[in-house]
Amino acid sequence: MTTIWTIVNVIILLLLAGGLYWLKKKGWSFAKRVFLAMILGLIFGFSLQYVYDSTSAVTTSSNDWFSLMGGGYVRLLQMVVIPLVFVSILSAFTKIKETKDVGKLGGTVLAFLLMTTAIAAAVGIAAALSFHLDADSIVKGKAEMARASQLQMSYAEVKDKTLPAQILDLLPANPFLDFTGARPTSTIAVVIFASLLGIAYLGIRRKQGPEVAYFEKGVTVLHELVMKLVQLVLRLTPYGILALMTKTAAVSDLNAIAKLGTFVIASYVALLFMFILHLLFITFSGLSPLTYIKKAIPVLSFAFTSRTSAGALPLNVSTQKKLGVPEVTANFAGSFGLTIGQNGCAGIYPAMLAVMIAPTVGINPLTPSFILALLAVVVISSFGVAGVGGGATFAAILVLSSLNLPIALAGLLISVEPLIDMGRTALNVSGSMTAGILSSKVRNELDEQVYNEPLGDL
Repeated sequence: MTTIWTIVNVIILLLLAGGLYWLKKKGWSFAKRVFLAMILGLIFGFSLQYVYDSTSAVTTSSNDWFSLMGGGYVRLLQMVVIPLVFVSILSAFTKIKETKDVGKLGGTVLAFLLMTTAIAAAVGIAAALSFHLDADSIVKGKAEMARASQLQMSYAEVKDKTLPAQILDLLPANPFLDFTGARPTSTIAVVIFASLLGIAYLGIRRKQGPEVAYFEKGVTVLHELVMKLVQLVLRLTPYGILALMTKTAAVSDLNAIAKLGTFVIASYVALLFMFILHLLFITFSGLSPLTYIKKAIPVLSFAFTSRTSAGALPLNVSTQKKLGVPEVTANFAGSFGLTIGQNGCAGIYPAMLAVMIAPTVGINPLTPSFILALLAVVVISSFGVAGVGGGATFAAILVLSSLNLPIALAGLLISVEPLIDMGRTALNVSGSMTAGILSSKVRNELDEQVYNEPLGDL
């Protein structure tokens, strides 16, 4: 019977996907189809959990097949991330007029990323204090204790690394190894390698020899090829989100969520408040926040369901361009935002954990010295956080260990980690796009006519 009901569930998913394709033919916009896919997936997933239970053989078997659509889509996006990061940054350098513009652009983007991360950490601190979160009150079950042991092992790998050693890990000793994504810091290493290669290109461009023209043409062709590949993958977004959301809703542990409801609510209050701040920053710069929301829905929906900032990079960059951000700035903000200044994973989350855990070792989290130290550590630790699932845990380990707080207590939230990670990832992506928009606005490079244009389609 398991096989029969699995086949029925797969057929239902395919029918829903077929319905989304039919709506595309009927002229429904990309954003509307993405949002509808998320809603349909949520309904279908919870229906499966209600009928079969989240741990049943039917649900497990069905999710295996759903992964062909959802997981396959994520893998295709992950496939293009590193090539896109590399060629986008390299292409950006070929479009820069003066060498001095590199430092100004990169500095502006980094400043906004780090500024919003510091603000996000402050929001996380306020949320934890407002909801009176305390690590001692969290139930310690078998899964939580097992997770705590895993975190202790992860901590053992980084506890002896000083801050200079951690910074050294960001550098690409072997760029070809980093192209495989073998290290947690591989993405930022590729960013650094592409930037150094771009700077070297700017150094020889002054000669204006034929080899410079050949290089520019080659990079342009390679960039167009990668972007065409990205566009082909992005057209699958509604179907990927449908499967991803169905799978997530089908296996969500509702009992665990209920037990840790206060932490979940506090987390989403903080995430929502920070997103509102993004909108306020955009509003104060003279732009319409409603336009931003309309154009950002597809990429934020994907980030929410897939839990991968790296996988969302292609949509991130294309969305920024639809918002009038120059291609050069969009590439810098999107690529840097993968591993630097993640508002959700590296800002709000570790700050909340630190405030929750501090009282367990006799530290008053309300003291100015602790808060200032926490803000500083969060900003510094935000460098090199991986833009994939698990990045927030890595950030938490760095922050907690730097403040001499017990690492194991962070494992007590394992049961609600996926649920919270969805919101964190969406906020990460919004933070990088906001940095791109604000950087362009400050540098008087934002095309407001493009920003205000009606939303196009893929």
